[in-house]
Amino acid sequence: MTLHQKRGVFVGKFIWDTNLKVRLIGEGLFNLLFWMYFPFITMYFGEALGYQTAGLLMAVPPVFGMLGSLLGGALADRLGRRPVMLIGTVLQTLMFACFALSPSYWIDYISFIGIGIGGAIYRPASSAMVADLVPAQHLRRAFATFSTSNNVGAVLGPVLGAIFFFHYRQELLWTCTVILFLYFIAINHLVHETCPSSLNKEREPSSVLHVFKKQWHGYGIIFRDKVFLVYIVAGIFALIPIMQLDMYLPVYVMEHVPPQAMFFWKGDSFMLSSKEIFGWLVGFNGLLFVLFILPVTKWFQHWKERNVFILSSLLAGAGTFLVGVNSNIWYLFFITIIFTFGEMVRSPVTQSFISRYAPGHARGQYMAADSLQNTIGKFLAPITVFLSSWVPPMGIFSLILGFSLISIMLYIQLFQMDVERGISV
Repeated sequence: MTLHQKRGVFVGKFIWDTNLKVRLIGEGLFNLLFWMYFPFITMYFGEALGYQTAGLLMAVPPVFGMLGSLLGGALADRLGRRPVMLIGTVLQTLMFACFALSPSYWIDYISFIGIGIGGAIYRPASSAMVADLVPAQHLRRAFATFSTSNNVGAVLGPVLGAIFFFHYRQELLWTCTVILFLYFIAINHLVHETCPSSLNKEREPSSVLHVFKKQWHGYGIIFRDKVFLVYIVAGIFALIPIMQLDMYLPVYVMEHVPPQAMFFWKGDSFMLSSKEIFGWLVGFNGLLFVLFILPVTKWFQHWKERNVFILSSLLAGAGTFLVGVNSNIWYLFFITIIFTFGEMVRSPVTQSFISRYAPGHARGQYMAADSLQNTIGKFLAPITVFLSSWVPPMGIFSLILGFSLISIMLYIQLFQMDVERGISV
């Protein structure tokens, strides 16, 4: 009988474990607060330090996030999921307190990086815990539920943050600090360990240097896995179009979509500026996630992972390309549905693929290495903004479409390699 069966986590069918409930509530609350400050961080530093400086500064956090994620994944397999989640949570708590007390924009920036590192350390262990607890056939549904919780924050957070971040920043940051501290207490008292290696093997004492050498050796083995490497590269090209909602689309909407009426009523009209139009599109994107992530996951639960990845890249790339065809607000709402569904169908299957593919003893490391596609994607996605000064909009949108087509070809190659290795797709 397995550990999970002994604990009564699931019998015959998937049952929500206490660990999952604690994580769902805690992360859901924090994510709401996260979206109340995160969309405005670049604007905050831009107004204080200049937008060119802010643009350079925003390229640095993904580097620290990548290192934190790799470290967090390795430690999750060695120390266990729960201790690493505690480390990541307490680091974020301290950094939010530092941000709230900060007298300097540079201390604000260092605190912001620290918050990112804490989150990066936390996430691989948290995702690995879900994979430990949930049967393979229910992984997509479980990850989709967490995605829904997170996207409730993505819908409400920016609307509330436009008020609270600029007028009640200290109160917002202290609220984040308190919520994370309470979540730390909940993890410490309610969450049990799930890592097979931490429960079933004796930890041998070793030096810190030896531990780090062993960790990086493990990552070297992972990246010599050709199937996994193709998966990472395909994911990078697939994510570049998806990330344009936060990169090139605001630039395009501000410069090329004129203010216009959303609707007319009794001789009056509801006018929106270019900035407001973009805000409505972002909110609509989040609302679609909240309403449809679970139904969409159910609709596609019997699809092969290969076909879901290809469909996702096609919808995201083609949908983003079509943004440049017309500037009418209702047309843009319709196109938002297309590229949002491209992102939506991808989210659960990505985590279920890596949960299935990764060996149990190295699942945390694979989860962390998987996050590299997101980190590298964040590095490459701003290329569209840099090129927009010289290249016309349809040229930029064509480049975005090209990235998605490359990802489709790589996914086709990936699952051909997967079949050759005898792994079910």
